[in-house]
Amino acid sequence: MPSLAPDEFTPEITYLNTASFGLPSARALAAVREASTSWATGRSGPTSQVDLLVPDLRAGFARLLDGATADDIALGSGVAGLIAPVAAALPPGAEVLLPEGEFASVSMPFVYRDDLVVRFVPLAELAAQVRPETALVAVSVVQSADGRVTDLAELRAVTRANGARLLVDATQAAGWLPLRFADADYWVCASFKWLIGARSVAFLATPPELVGQLRPIGSSWYAAEDRWAELYRPTALPATARRFDTTPDWLGVVAALAGLSLIEELTVDKIGAHDLELADDFRAGLRELGFEPVEARSPIVSVPGAGELAARLEQAEVVASARGGGLRFAFHLYNSAEDVERALSALRAG
Repeated sequence: MPSLAPDEFTPEITYLNTASFGLPSARALAAVREASTSWATGRSGPTSQVDLLVPDLRAGFARLLDGATADDIALGSGVAGLIAPVAAALPPGAEVLLPEGEFASVSMPFVYRDDLVVRFVPLAELAAQVRPETALVAVSVVQSADGRVTDLAELRAVTRANGARLLVDATQAAGWLPLRFADADYWVCASFKWLIGARSVAFLATPPELVGQLRPIGSSWYAAEDRWAELYRPTALPATARRFDTTPDWLGVVAALAGLSLIEELTVDKIGAHDLELADDFRAGLRELGFEPVEARSPIVSVPGAGELAARLEQAEVVASARGGGLRFAFHLYNSAEDVERALSALRAG
């Protein structure tokens, strides 16, 4: 199986680490280079020119989140900062439920607010552990550590039944897994992994009826109703999710928009099928070699207890991640069947 976009990517090694950082596309590199050159010559500043791209960026992410609109999308630089208004809105003593092993950017905004009751339970028990006193459930659609996928339909039903809000991090899912806006109250997502975007661009999505229940933390000039008219005399925040904006990294906007454009062209369904087929083949090969990968319908493949083989992979120029004594591999649109075989060969060697 070839990669999906051979003309867009030129890795010189076997790169299986999208769960840490996605590779930039040729169009992203070209767009950033053009914007940087224009900036360097003084002919067009990033604020005046690139800001015109921000509405397209919002709309592009909204299209990945079926049912969302551009007005539902706020821009930030990272997931934890976008979760902050949700954490701040909870009353003292509120219970927050999270899965054990959840990525720290999701859990830390709640853990380090010391007047909340934060409860961690196994992912498989998350839905069953929601109770009437639970105010919020926070979880990643796909777990960073091992690729396990959350049953959002089940979790959404049980949170609604108990009057709890649901916050979902789509960072390890958006770009390969179809997502529905209605399946959570709050969505956050970094763009630099499966969205092949920028380290400095992240998204918050929430519907209009919930916007007014959250208070922006450290409101930026960029979040004003009419930002250019209110630079020196702020008057109002918009009634949409844009009130949670922070000032964008302009070159990051260029890169993130280029990444979204490629994903939309290829389609999430096609990318997901490609990624999953490679991951399934890799898991089958691992089992033949005597390994026991974590079972998940995900392009993230975790191999517990194999961390000592990281040096062997490095020598073979196979890039994966060492996590908690194991290895984590991730297959995306620029990977191919040859990458699967190279990784298996590296693990087989010796």
